[in-house]
Amino acid sequence: MSTTVADGGRATAAFDVARVREQFPALAQQARGRPLVYLDNAATTQKPRRVIAAVAGFYERDNANVHRGVHLLSERATAAYEAARDRVQRFLNAADRREIVFVRGATEGVNLVAQSYGRPRLGPGDEVLVSAMEHHSNIVPWQIVCAETGASLRAIPINDRGMLRLDEYERMLGPRTKIVALVHVSNALGTVNPVAWAAERAHARGAVVLVDGAQAVAHQAVDVRAIDADFYVLSGHKMYGPTGIGALYGKAALLEAMPPWQSGGDMIASVSFERTTYNELPYKFEAGTPHIAGAIGLGEAVAFLQEIGLDEVAAHEHRLLDYATERLAAVPGLRLVGTAPGKAAIVSFVMDGVHPHDIGTVLDMEGVAIRAGHHCCQPLMERLGVEATARASFGLYNTTEEVETLVTALGRVREVFG
Repeated sequence: MSTTVADGGRATAAFDVARVREQFPALAQQARGRPLVYLDNAATTQKPRRVIAAVAGFYERDNANVHRGVHLLSERATAAYEAARDRVQRFLNAADRREIVFVRGATEGVNLVAQSYGRPRLGPGDEVLVSAMEHHSNIVPWQIVCAETGASLRAIPINDRGMLRLDEYERMLGPRTKIVALVHVSNALGTVNPVAWAAERAHARGAVVLVDGAQAVAHQAVDVRAIDADFYVLSGHKMYGPTGIGALYGKAALLEAMPPWQSGGDMIASVSFERTTYNELPYKFEAGTPHIAGAIGLGEAVAFLQEIGLDEVAAHEHRLLDYATERLAAVPGLRLVGTAPGKAAIVSFVMDGVHPHDIGTVLDMEGVAIRAGHHCCQPLMERLGVEATARASFGLYNTTEEVETLVTALGRVREVFG
């Protein structure tokens, strides 16, 4: 969403953040008696009115189960649910709508792939590669499957700036590498990994690639065919959509060859006591009544992002990141953690003599919402030599004025703790 402004006689597009903010009712409230400054977008984003209205509208007018009903409400619910799938397909540039499976979020998507693709194919001596910056949800499912199958889980190292060691990654790829599971954008550091390059190298060795896109899809355009990811997972609530909904993209040939992960209604074609045949894609992986309202809300969030334009979103957030990086670097006793070039709009930091939880508590009293802790990345924290960090993560509705409020509130932290 932009407006046109004059720039030396040349028309340019300016991101209209004030107009964007008007669409988010949660941002207008106060926190602890102060205007809310919401900088916890990597944990979850706020929701625009149109997403809230889409979810409420389903329950108010169209509430019915999908696919199996022959009455009007079921027809409308099914049409809206499947339209959301089409929107996600176009959003990711998937080749076929059958390649989009609705799941509860990125975590469930990883678990589905680990259990349905990984477990039947891994054996003793096989290897799964993840990076040292992964979220626990892209570590633990692979640990479980490796323990069940005798395969090994190996971590690709990173450097002190929080960047993947590409030389080590290439060295680790070998004939026993079966799966590479790699985060697109680090939730703790903002590092953007070269996932297309990583996929090319993995495919050359015969491995399949899963990309965790939970932190990427709200901040940059994603093309799964350009990346050549075999699987790509996302969470709706991190991209201005509802909680409890997400999507798994998988190449159709791989999904066709995978057994169902969960069983029950709608994932079947026919059932007898002697034999069950499974439904076609993607329904083979959508057992039971789905989160219909969530999928509709996710589709609306996708439409919202596409109408604003992800290139504009990325440019706005990078301006915020540059500004915040410069201002935070001037705060006495503050050290940034994770300084990869080209990173996403996340700043993690520590302050001398102050625990990150205490930073977060004082900032909360100033109306500033950040995240403090290990960010579900305990191996990463250990690698970087910190127990935890404070993390400010920006979204499309944040402003430079809010960065200034953050900096002022950090001054209050120093006053409290000396």
